[in-house]
Amino acid sequence: MMSREDNELMCRVGRDTLMGKTLRRYWHPLCQSTELPRPDCAPVRARLLGEKLVAFRDSTGKVGLLDEFCLHRGVSLALGRVEEGGIRCLYHGWKFTADGSLVDTPNHGDPRLCKALKANSYPAIEEGGIIWAYLGPKDRQPPFRRFPFMGAPPENRTIIRINVHANYVQMWEGGADSSHVGILHSNAARPGWMDRTFIANPDPLNPAAFPVEDNAPALEAQETEFGFYYCATRKGAKPGPNGEDTKNVRVYPMIMPYTRVIPAPTLDFTVFEVPADDEHTSTFIALHGPRPIDRQAIIRILGLDNPHYWSEKDSQFRASWDDRFGQDRDKMRDNWTGFSGIEVEDVAMGMSQAPINDRTIEHLVAADQAIVRIRRLLLDSARRVEQGLDPIGVHADLSKVNAPCDIDIPVNARWQELVPDFFPPPRREPAMAK
Repeated sequence: MMSREDNELMCRVGRDTLMGKTLRRYWHPLCQSTELPRPDCAPVRARLLGEKLVAFRDSTGKVGLLDEFCLHRGVSLALGRVEEGGIRCLYHGWKFTADGSLVDTPNHGDPRLCKALKANSYPAIEEGGIIWAYLGPKDRQPPFRRFPFMGAPPENRTIIRINVHANYVQMWEGGADSSHVGILHSNAARPGWMDRTFIANPDPLNPAAFPVEDNAPALEAQETEFGFYYCATRKGAKPGPNGEDTKNVRVYPMIMPYTRVIPAPTLDFTVFEVPADDEHTSTFIALHGPRPIDRQAIIRILGLDNPHYWSEKDSQFRASWDDRFGQDRDKMRDNWTGFSGIEVEDVAMGMSQAPINDRTIEHLVAADQAIVRIRRLLLDSARRVEQGLDPIGVHADLSKVNAPCDIDIPVNARWQELVPDFFPPPRREPAMAK
């Protein structure tokens, strides 16, 4: 159970809140590169940490990120003309460059105005098919962190975005809860659930395709410089090549302030739960693997191929309590949830908690230890920032982060041996001479 004060601290992300100041110390996904496909294309309205922004690609291809509203009369620049190296407000023609410089004011001929005014601009970096933004203090701007998917060839990588009406913390907590996968995602994780038999899902693209059935895994989390590694150990794995007993371990990194990397049999999912504001989250799913990715197959697995739920056009998750999130109760005779797709199931659970979950009424159990760890890291980071220190993980070298794994290992082996850069083997004392 969490105090109401800590819940508020953790969930509120506006510029004057402590968590808002903390999150502004990280780089964040803002939009997909495909949303700004070419120089001088239409600008994009963006919302991040409660800020209303406009992103545009100027005539040279450079991305600019400004406050949305024109300095003159507060009209949205997202309706403006992007031309000749800048973005021009439709109302009176004031024009701004990517760094916020005011370069033209057609309704005011005095050039001194352009020198006196400048729009708020924010650093933006384009990497891995995503445009990233930094909204924090310029003198505390951290190095840009590179995630593994960024090194994949474009054809072996794809980005999917889902905008959800729920706070970012509950969406990240859902992703950190390994014990829900074999239950909520029963149709994908254990297709024989109706007959009470386990049949492994053969789909090599599905992250919920478990090789064994065990809905009460032993869970362990160990902190690192970037956040923590999380391991779910399940019984029932096949014997090893020499007939030895094995266990199934699912190990994945949880990266501050809201990122997880989860494995599917043939590719990895890097998921960012980006707070648009207190009550809205933009989930960015970056997938990469050794071969070209069938984007439409992934969209079907996630359940986003149904336009009732989602559209590529605006990335909005459309279902809500008004239509019971599209749940088909009749379908539940042979479908655990009455939903289609693992992302639809996850989003429906997160949204059902209300836009901001009331954690004062919870009763956590041992299976929730990763959730407890997330909350502690977020609150500890906020208190570090309050003391003038850096939040956790902001300077972490993510190049050392091992890919997530879902494999069988000998029953006496340590899962930490799979991520040796962070957990060196236990030190063994030399044997005493007789």
